[in-house]
Amino acid sequence: MLESQFQSKLIKKLKKIFPGCLVMKTDPTYIQGLPDLLILFNDRWAVLECKKSGTASHRPNQDYYVDRMNEMSFARFIYPENEEEILHDLQQAFKT
Repeated sequence: MLESQFQSKLIKKLKKIFPGCLVMKTDPTYIQGLPDLLILFNDRWAVLECKKSGTASHRPNQDYYVDRMNEMSFARFIYPENEEEILHDLQQAFKT
């Protein structure tokens, strides 16, 4: 599966799990390494960096931004092999 296919399916899944959420794709040319998706839900937010697999390489600055944004709210690398776990963690993080 291509990363773009995984990302498209993930966006649909996020909208189903978190009704009314906003899922926005970030612009990779604006800030290199910024995670792919920004999810806004009620008064919470999260970012996800999509990868086609757990062994896919990380681009420059991706680890930095995922770590930094995780300190602020919730940020993870997500790929098919860890999708269920990450979505579970995100549900816990979005609980009020």
